[in-house]
Amino acid sequence: MPSPGPPSGPARLAAIDGLRLSAALMVAAYHFLGTPTSHFWGRTELRDLVPFLHEISRYGWLGVEFFFAISGFVICMSCWGRTPGQFTVSRIARLFPAYWCAVLLVVALVLVSRMGHWPAATRVDFRTVLGNLTMAPGPLGLDLVDGVSWTLWVEARFYLLMAVLLVRGLSYRRVVTFCGAWLLAGVITLELHSPLLEEFVLPRYTGLFVAGIVLHLMHRFGRSLLLWLLLGFAWSYELTVLELRVADHATVPTGESRPSWAVCAVVLTVCLGLLALAGVDGPLARLRRRWLVTAGGLTYPFYLLHQSVGVPLAKGLLRLVPKLGPLPSMAVSVLCVLGLSLLIHTTVERRLGRLLRHRLTLDMRVRDPAVRPAVIRTP
Repeated sequence: MPSPGPPSGPARLAAIDGLRLSAALMVAAYHFLGTPTSHFWGRTELRDLVPFLHEISRYGWLGVEFFFAISGFVICMSCWGRTPGQFTVSRIARLFPAYWCAVLLVVALVLVSRMGHWPAATRVDFRTVLGNLTMAPGPLGLDLVDGVSWTLWVEARFYLLMAVLLVRGLSYRRVVTFCGAWLLAGVITLELHSPLLEEFVLPRYTGLFVAGIVLHLMHRFGRSLLLWLLLGFAWSYELTVLELRVADHATVPTGESRPSWAVCAVVLTVCLGLLALAGVDGPLARLRRRWLVTAGGLTYPFYLLHQSVGVPLAKGLLRLVPKLGPLPSMAVSVLCVLGLSLLIHTTVERRLGRLLRHRLTLDMRVRDPAVRPAVIRTP
């Protein structure tokens, strides 16, 4: 294995931020327009109201897969040179403030709905709320207050794998070996059908995370035949297991076709291609637009709120102003959620996140003076 050269490239890739918001909008399109549930907006089914938009939005759930690939790239980039403790502090400070805020907002929305005698899609009680605040309600046997938060538990297990790798520090050879071993572990896990291994190996998403990590290695150290081969294996692996995810979305109403694996494969390949263009010295990597960075900042709170707050808001608008129509009510709802996301990003995420990072780092240094101050980054 050749020894790689020194790291290169800009510290901030604005196009990656734009891709993150694009992935969030894909998922939002699925929940607003593409869900297979009949009569989602009342008596008129979406596939009859807006057939073209509905057909496209049916594949918006692939935005989750896009998120995981982007996460592989960004997390590998952000944890390079950090200790496991620093990485843990950065993840807690980055994820929990907006998540806590989103959970409490959904709870407030449910309580207001009950007061107004409107049907609420989410049932909450004190035990459920407490369990959801841990970000692991599923393993605790509780319902999700925020429906999209299941992906955060997947991300948390990916972070655990990266933290283990950080114990000895990241290097080109170690990360390449880790990627190859993870792909092999995914194949073995699928063959053994072991639920225990699946919890740690994440075989449905292994290829996505690995593809993102490999693209970051290309960005950091340059392209090589080994990395291209590893990326090809990750892509082939993920398109193969993609059928499992397609099957999750195979329940459709009468008269509607099952999602096409071929279409899913094309969409996912395009997403990975965009990530490569944005992260591996492609034309998108040279974009330097401040608004893209702002868009990236809105992504996480928008993703958390668009289904549990945005969809009920759109339905409420349609109920209060029937003449508005489904599509305008959706547009108004999305704009409102984007505005709320900006507010959460500039207040809760920045202020509480900074405070958490500072206090957690200080606690670690007091108990272990050898710990270096964490570098403040917002991947």
